[in-house]
Amino acid sequence: QVQLEESGGGLVQAGGSLRLSCAASGRTFSSLSMGWFRQAPGREREFVAAIGRNSGRTRYEDSVKGRFIISRDNAKNTVYLQMNSLKPEDTAVYYCAAAEWVLATMSASSEYGSWGQGTQVTVSS
Repeated sequence: QVQLEESGGGLVQAGGSLRLSCAASGRTFSSLSMGWFRQAPGREREFVAAIGRNSGRTRYEDSVKGRFIISRDNAKNTVYLQMNSLKPEDTAVYYCAAAEWVLATMSASSEYGSWGQGTQVTVSS
């Protein structure tokens, strides 16, 4: 079982930046595929970004391309989501997810076996 703990959420004005972190434990981090999802009030959880085991493969949801960057530091067992040019529609609870296998689509929540508790991101206009 992988344990995940997100941090870095908060309140920011539109156009600002935040960096989310997700620390993983319980498995060899370099063997995990990692993803970020988000859920806004009244909406389904949606894919944001994912990164493969060796960082060579990434995928982004269309609305965050060019604004968000996913990265990982295997030495620190941590995955990051750098969020720039934030918009009010980015407001959501952001969840970190892990998979102990190579992902097929990278964007389907069903591919991930472990989830964090989430961190709130609020973007004011």
